[in-house]
Amino acid sequence: MEFLTFSPEHHCFSELLDGSDGDEEEILVCGEDLELNPFDGLPYSSRYYRLMKEREELPIWPEKCTFMETLLHHQIVIVSGDAKTGKSSQVPQWCAEHCLALQPRGAVVCTQVLPRAAVALALRVADQMELGVGHEVGYCVPFESCCGPDTILRYCTDEMLQREMMSTPLLSCYSVIILDDVHHRTVATDALLGLLKGVLAARAELRLVLLTAPHMGSALQGFCGCEPPVLRVRGRHRAQAVFSCSPLGDPFLPALRLLLEIHHAREKGDIVVFLASEQEIEKAYQMIRQEQPHLNPDLGELIPIPLYPTKQDLTPKLIPNKQKCCKKYRRKVLLTTSSGEPLIWTKNVTFVIDVGVETRKVYNPRIRADSVLTQPISQSQAEVHKQILGMSPSGKIFCLYPEEFTHREMKAEIPAKVQESNLTSLVLFLKRMDIAGFAHCDFISSPAPESLMQALEDLDYLAALDNDGNLSEFGIIMSEFPLDPQLSKSLLASCEFECVDEMLTIAAMVTAPSCFLHAPPGTEEIARSRWRRLCHPAGDHCTLINVFSAFRAASASPTQPELSREQWCCEYFLSCSALSMAEMIRAELVEIMKRIELPISEPDFGSEANLLSIKKALLSGYFMHIARDVDGSGNYLMLTHKQVAQLHPFSSYCNTRRIPEWVLFHEFSISEGNSIRVVSEISPHLFAELVPQYYFSNLPPSESKEILQEVINHLAPVPATKEEQKTASDSKENEEFPQTPTEQRCVLQ
Repeated sequence: MEFLTFSPEHHCFSELLDGSDGDEEEILVCGEDLELNPFDGLPYSSRYYRLMKEREELPIWPEKCTFMETLLHHQIVIVSGDAKTGKSSQVPQWCAEHCLALQPRGAVVCTQVLPRAAVALALRVADQMELGVGHEVGYCVPFESCCGPDTILRYCTDEMLQREMMSTPLLSCYSVIILDDVHHRTVATDALLGLLKGVLAARAELRLVLLTAPHMGSALQGFCGCEPPVLRVRGRHRAQAVFSCSPLGDPFLPALRLLLEIHHAREKGDIVVFLASEQEIEKAYQMIRQEQPHLNPDLGELIPIPLYPTKQDLTPKLIPNKQKCCKKYRRKVLLTTSSGEPLIWTKNVTFVIDVGVETRKVYNPRIRADSVLTQPISQSQAEVHKQILGMSPSGKIFCLYPEEFTHREMKAEIPAKVQESNLTSLVLFLKRMDIAGFAHCDFISSPAPESLMQALEDLDYLAALDNDGNLSEFGIIMSEFPLDPQLSKSLLASCEFECVDEMLTIAAMVTAPSCFLHAPPGTEEIARSRWRRLCHPAGDHCTLINVFSAFRAASASPTQPELSREQWCCEYFLSCSALSMAEMIRAELVEIMKRIELPISEPDFGSEANLLSIKKALLSGYFMHIARDVDGSGNYLMLTHKQVAQLHPFSSYCNTRRIPEWVLFHEFSISEGNSIRVVSEISPHLFAELVPQYYFSNLPPSESKEILQEVINHLAPVPATKEEQKTASDSKENEEFPQTPTEQRCVLQ
């Protein structure tokens, strides 16, 4: 099974996206007067000048002088440009040149909406500037940093800059801040836009550069309020659009058939395929791989490259045969979704296939769950798909929908994420910034009021707020962790219940992408038998600990640890990249725990007392995620609403064919098959002991609530203090982690 082999490389397709064959020889410039790089003082090589010629061919290059002059005299500059005109790579370099003349010299930070885009841009820009990654040019993405004290240009995600503002609200180490891809309207980008208005007022020398698609230029200009200059950059060519004549059905298979037709037509050029979801990316990748042996070798090699917007590549890397590849044509097929557009960077794209729909998650605050909806893309997204071909004089975009579908079904723009997302993490961040002196944050689009109220309510239940609605001491500690607030609360509670080591692993595993891979057809039973070896009777959370421990044990080979990991993951149908990411996340969480001096208990996984402590820690944060099997057949009714869901197929309970009555779950999403993910059995008595009483009293009437009320009635009366509420098993409490007044209030109310 070739498609189940993995590569230890983290960025598995980066060398295929640079548009080169990797066979060039480096020739140093030999002359009397060598031009020196002003950033490191070393002479430029011939490669620098060759890359400079490519940079000068970018549509944005003629705007350099105008941009530099504008940046000198204006605090805010908006660059409104078509896709793939060079904004993301060239503007940050120009800003770095601007900072050379400043005293003291500040740094440049450029945000990206996708972590992988930040890493790829840092690598490309460092190459163009002939500087070292991790030295003068660096990147910082969640759970991975490659920066140093000499870094003058840093790419990071918008969430990482947001977190940096918690410790340095004025971002005093930066002279220029660049927000890229503002038109994607992520929650973090919209929050940064509002908060940076206050930072600019406090720092007159600071410069803010906004990079966006053309349709957002005027809206940003109005939002900034000072009529900042707008530089418009256009692509060199307009793509020819070919629309479908038939009504839009399921476009997945037609997209793959069209892809093969283009390949058989022998027209050269790489192909971008915009699919509806990441599941379709994975499915298309596997189908193209299976089709490859049946293709005419004279047509050249067809190389599928999956570009996942929200997760690392969970598909394996194809290691091309260099001798074979140099003899025939290689056509790259980039598989992504509309939100993965920032990941596309290759010089030879000639064809785009657009399915016209995308899968979006829309948060419903009433049931605290995401609804997974398949909707038409927006008109602005469709336009961006065309602009990808702006560098190709013969580019064609095949729209698998009729032209009237664009005007009849597509909205002008995509809704802002702040109107469709769970805002609990955002509200926690804004409460933290309120402490730092930023009591007000403007938004281009107002957040959904119901989501804001639900976020405040949840933070109150989690004891993150005090009696006045401000962030409590406990809430301040929660905000230190780059985790969902509920998961942060469970991690902090583990200090109390002395199961920190185990909760760190659980937190890392549920934050990383799912490690379980879909087994290829015909191997499903083999995969289930392998996973059954790792199952833990206590549920999915403990199963994840087993998986992580086994992965680490497989990595302990003294000779070839990476090879051992790959082989073990292949045997167990698990994702090596997801487990490696979990390892990185766990290491960072340990560092945060040490930095804020929280106790880390010794591992004791497996004992009855430890398993009980793990469930208590989980319940401390996820008491709002409880469900009951109402008919004995696995139909779980949520405690907070009347939605019914089933266990996800990857649940260990599905593998062992045991259906617990009461469960705590990590995630619930509404789609064609409603499912709860990462599930562990709990007892009603344990829930009754740990649930905040005022949360329980606010639950809607239901049979499940009546059952729990009976349990509560049989327990001792609710104590007046936290100390009296502790069970006998918790009497030996760790004095290094004292209770806060906010935690006591949570029980009292």
